[in-house]
Amino acid sequence: MTTNFNNYNLKDYTNKFIELNYFQEPTKIQEKVIPLALKQKDVIGVSQTGTGKTHAFLIPILNQIDVEKDQVQAIITAPTRELALQIYTKALDMQKALGKLRIKLITGGIEKTKMSSQLKRQPHIVIGTPGRMRDLFLDDKSLLLQNAKMLVIDEADMTMEYGFLEDIDQICSRMKKPQMMSFSATIPEQLRLFLKKYMVHPEMVEVKDDKKFKPRIEHILIPCKHFSYEDQLMKLLPTFNPYLCLIFANTRTVCSEVAKRMRDEGYGVIELHGDLTSRERRSAMKDLGNLKEKYIVASDIAARGIDIDGVSHVVSLGFPKELDFYIHRSGRTGRAGNEGICFALYNTGDEGSIKQLQNKGIHFLHQRIVGSDRYDLKPVFYKRKRGEDPLEKEVSKIVNNKKVKVKPGYKKKRKAKVDQLKRKAKRQMVQSEIKKQAKEKAKARQRAKRGEE
Repeated sequence: MTTNFNNYNLKDYTNKFIELNYFQEPTKIQEKVIPLALKQKDVIGVSQTGTGKTHAFLIPILNQIDVEKDQVQAIITAPTRELALQIYTKALDMQKALGKLRIKLITGGIEKTKMSSQLKRQPHIVIGTPGRMRDLFLDDKSLLLQNAKMLVIDEADMTMEYGFLEDIDQICSRMKKPQMMSFSATIPEQLRLFLKKYMVHPEMVEVKDDKKFKPRIEHILIPCKHFSYEDQLMKLLPTFNPYLCLIFANTRTVCSEVAKRMRDEGYGVIELHGDLTSRERRSAMKDLGNLKEKYIVASDIAARGIDIDGVSHVVSLGFPKELDFYIHRSGRTGRAGNEGICFALYNTGDEGSIKQLQNKGIHFLHQRIVGSDRYDLKPVFYKRKRGEDPLEKEVSKIVNNKKVKVKPGYKKKRKAKVDQLKRKAKRQMVQSEIKKQAKEKAKARQRAKRGEE
C-alpha cells in the first residue's frame, strides 16, 4: 500500500505546511521517522543529504507545537551556520502555515547583545549552532531552553567532528528529559556513546537506498598531464553547459584561487569555504537559495550537509584524502532519477585513489580535452597485450639477442641502445600526438563552421 501524509492524522496547519512544499508522498526516511516522532519516540536516523530528512523532523515538530505556550518547545542544532540557515529557511514555511508560530535563528556572526535583546519574548522553535545556543542559555541566560520538549541534532557525526558535542552535553544536562532525534550520514562509536547517555530506547532508522533519490552518475577522468588542476579546469569548463555545477577543491585556499580565476575568465561564481566572513557566508547561502550563479566552488567541509538542488555536474579537482568524500562529492548530482556527470581531474599522484575507487565499484570513463570538445581515451590503467607494443618487440630483440658475443661493458652498451630506442619512440609518439590533435582541432573547426552555416 502506498503511504501518503494522510496516514499520519496530522493537524490542519501541518498539512498546509506539507502543501506549501508541494509534497505528494513521504520519502523513505520521512515514512519511517514521522510516525515514531509523533509518538514522542527517540530516533536515530541514518541517511545521506538530499533524502528529505529535514522535513522528517520539521513535520512532527510543527504538529506538536502549542503556540499558546510562550516558551521554547523545540531545539534544532546544526554544526555550521550555513546548515543552520538552510534549515531555518525551510522552517519559515511553518510560519505561513501557522501564523502565531515564532522561529529564531541562533548562530555566531551576529552580535550577542543584539541577539539577547531580541529574546525578550521567547521563540517556540530555535534553530542554530550549539556554541551560540549554549552561550545564550547558560552564560547570558536570555535563551530559555530548559523546558523544551523536543531536541534535534542534525548532522550529528559532523557535530562530533567539530567538537560541539560538549556544548550539546551542557545544554542537555540542564533540560528536563526531551524527546531527542539525531540525524547523520554515519554513527561513529563515540557518537553512539553520547546518544546512549541521553536517549531512551531509541529507534534506529537507516535508509541506504531510496530509489527516488538514487544517483545516476557518469564518472569521467580527465588527465592533467603537465597542467595544474586550475589550468585544466579552465580548459574543461567550455566543453559542457551545466544547469548547476559544483566544483570541489581540497583546501579553502585553492577554493579562493579557483573562484578568482573563474571570475577573471568571466564566469559567475558562488564561493563556499571556511575563509569567508559571516557576511560573505550569508550572502553565499542567499545566492545558493536563489540559484543566482551556475557555478559553485566549495570545500568538502563547507558543502557537507548542505542540500543544493539541481546540480547537473560536479568537478573534483584531484581526490580528497578521505575517499568517501569523493563519493559524497559525486553524489551531489544525478539525484531524484536524473542523470549527472562527475568530472575528476587527476595527475599521476592520484592513481592510487583511482584504483581504490574502482575497487569500490566506481566505473570511470577516460577522456581528454581538445579545443572545446572531449574525446575518449583508453582506460586509465590500460595495458597492451604482451607482444602488442612495437617498442616492446624491438627492446626484446636487443635484450634477448643470444648471437651477440659477451664482451666487457656489454651491459652498458645494451642499455644505451635500449635508451636510444625509447627516446626515438617517444619523439615519434609526441609527433604523432601533435598531428592527431591538429586533425581533431581541424575537424572541430569544420563542425563549428557547418553549425554557423
